[in-house]
Amino acid sequence: MEGIKKILGWLWIGLALLTAYFCIAKFGLPKIMSGHQEDVVFGIIILFILTPIISIGLGVFGYFALKGEYHEEKM
Repeated sequence: MEGIKKILGWLWIGLALLTAYFCIAKFGLPKIMSGHQEDVVFGIIILFILTPIISIGLGVFGYFALKGEYHEEKM
């Protein structure tokens, strides 16, 4: 079971990086560059509010899984 937790830790960290890429390159920057006011506001919200919350949350969760913080003996 601990091996699965370590693998899932790497998966969460990979998802954090993938989420950061998609939020910045596919959702945030194109909306900001569009020039429409409602798109610019949405792009700013994605870039500066949602991207850090999602990416850092997934990354920290993966880091703790790799570190063994969810080991049953610690609970």
